[in-house]
Amino acid sequence: QVQLVESGGGLVQPGGSLTLSCAASGVIFSIYDMGWYRQAPGKQRELVARVDSGGSTDYADSVKGRFLISRDSADNTMYLRMNSLKPEDTAVYYCNGHEILHPEYEYWGQGTQVTVSS
Repeated sequence: QVQLVESGGGLVQPGGSLTLSCAASGVIFSIYDMGWYRQAPGKQRELVARVDSGGSTDYADSVKGRFLISRDSADNTMYLRMNSLKPEDTAVYYCNGHEILHPEYEYWGQGTQVTVSS
């Protein structure tokens, strides 16, 4: 059974930092491309950052230079380090993974709330 479990969300002041984690189980982590998405109230879900099986990364323009995505195959975990947080970063953040050769095998975590407010 495939599971993606996010953790690390919370309330932070503008300019602060948070690190999100996504623990994967039931998958061969090394053959999965992974990513973080977010959805703010009243908005569509959007890609924040992704990291492929080889470690190549891609970021939304809105988070470039502030967020850092990484993955650790030793413990099947993906991370998102978020710095210089802004109120507009407030959203539910979701972990996503899909198998490289079979992208139809796609999975989502349950989401973790990030709120940036003073």
